[in-house]
Amino acid sequence: MPELRQNPSSKEWVIIATERAQRPTEFRGEEPLPENEHDKSCPFCPGNEDKTPKEVLAYRTYGTKPNTSGWWIRIIPNKFPALVLDGDPHREKIDGFYRHMKGLGEHEVIIESPKHNTTIALMDDKQVEEIFLAYRERYITLSKDPRFEMIIIFKNHGRAAGTSVKHPHSQVIATPITPLHVRQRIEEAMRYFDDNGECVYCAMIKKEIEMKDRIVLETDNFISFMPYASRSPFETWILPKNHQTSFIYITPEGTKELAYIAKATLKKIFVGLKNPDFNAIIYSSPVHEKDVEYYHWHMKIVPRVAAVAGFEMGSGMYINTVIPEKAAEYLRTIES
Repeated sequence: MPELRQNPSSKEWVIIATERAQRPTEFRGEEPLPENEHDKSCPFCPGNEDKTPKEVLAYRTYGTKPNTSGWWIRIIPNKFPALVLDGDPHREKIDGFYRHMKGLGEHEVIIESPKHNTTIALMDDKQVEEIFLAYRERYITLSKDPRFEMIIIFKNHGRAAGTSVKHPHSQVIATPITPLHVRQRIEEAMRYFDDNGECVYCAMIKKEIEMKDRIVLETDNFISFMPYASRSPFETWILPKNHQTSFIYITPEGTKELAYIAKATLKKIFVGLKNPDFNAIIYSSPVHEKDVEYYHWHMKIVPRVAAVAGFEMGSGMYINTVIPEKAAEYLRTIES
């Protein structure tokens, strides 16, 4: 019989459609990785540095010059940015009604590897560590700009996830506002803390460790699991076990451990679902609210194996056709 499940951190209801449930093995990716390690037409490949904006930061071989080959991580401004680093966050009303402000922000691309035909799941551990250390470095740097309220780090893999360039890359966007979607989750976390005296994410971690059936992976300081009320098949969260409000507080050693569990989780998804398109996002508290007790930064991985249709758009409630416990059980069997 179908179930309605509620996510305690957001109060969102999800339909677990047991009558329409699909086996985890029925989900498969459609598009293979590129065959060649280098693509002459790809602006992100080594040798094509003149086809991109000048780098903001690069991890490169000693002695090599900026904006030339020799890098293993390269960060550049997005050539077609959603927001631009110009102006101030002044808000005004248009025609006395509509609120307006300049499109202030920062939009960067983190080129994850010189290799065109790879993805995090297939990279060596050291390279993945460097990617996550780059995430940390850019987050800390951007958070120092007093104009920014929210910093989102995300990765789109595959066409269904919204990417237009196949070369492995992530993005970071800093905004002068906290979007309503994020604000609502923070307010729900605040309400839970007021009612129960503890962080809802910490409570969730304790419950998942106690029950065990939705855990995918666990390390000393991190846990990877499928939420009780997963909105879509194989939605997976990664959280630090100890309370940590903002991504700004992760240490270099913690970053390396996060890289390990993220890569291992993505490897299970890559192998188990045959390289599906996916989105991965790091959610953190707003920059100026980094010390609150009630929020907990976390990473979400959402394979794009199910379409969002009219019911979801009309109701805001998602239908998940894979039981989270079954999905987690399946991924646990996949070697990483």
